[in-house]
Amino acid sequence: MSTHMIVRTGFAAALAGGLLLGGLAPAAQAATATAAVTAAATAAGSFGPYGYGGVRLGMSAKTAKATGKVVAKGGSAPSPTCTGWDLKAHPTGRDSVGLFISKKHGVAVIFAPKGARTPQGIGLGSTKQQLKRAYPKLKTAASGYPYVTTPGNPKAYYSFLLDAKGTIYEMALGLPQQDCVN
Repeated sequence: MSTHMIVRTGFAAALAGGLLLGGLAPAAQAATATAAVTAAATAAGSFGPYGYGGVRLGMSAKTAKATGKVVAKGGSAPSPTCTGWDLKAHPTGRDSVGLFISKKHGVAVIFAPKGARTPQGIGLGSTKQQLKRAYPKLKTAASGYPYVTTPGNPKAYYSFLLDAKGTIYEMALGLPQQDCVN
């Protein structure tokens, strides 16, 4: 297993443990979206608030596969309840995945491919300062990772991995109740 897959699996595990223990659900319930965010979220190619690349959070594996936009990945999954997939338009390589699909919750976590941006303009390479400006309600999970309830979709979250210089090198869109890793 490569370092990239280990990092993604570790990141997903930290997200699950930290966000569930950190109490995202009340924040999700309290979040509201502005009309501007909702309008921006419908822009083509937007990472979130409901999905990316024609794949939506909550879609079953069967429905996601029927879109023709995903391909199942072989190898071990982080849990017996989930499978790893890639977006066909953004293959991740042999030892990584682009998203996890839960048997119970459907598409549970989508990782942002290079070039993807949230409706608020955040993507890989954005700085911690840009992240804080875009998401004033940004919180830190028990795992230490920044996260925020997704503007325009209070039933989802964005989470971010920052390098030592404060630059985002990985981000995910997920369901708080996901059971793929914990």
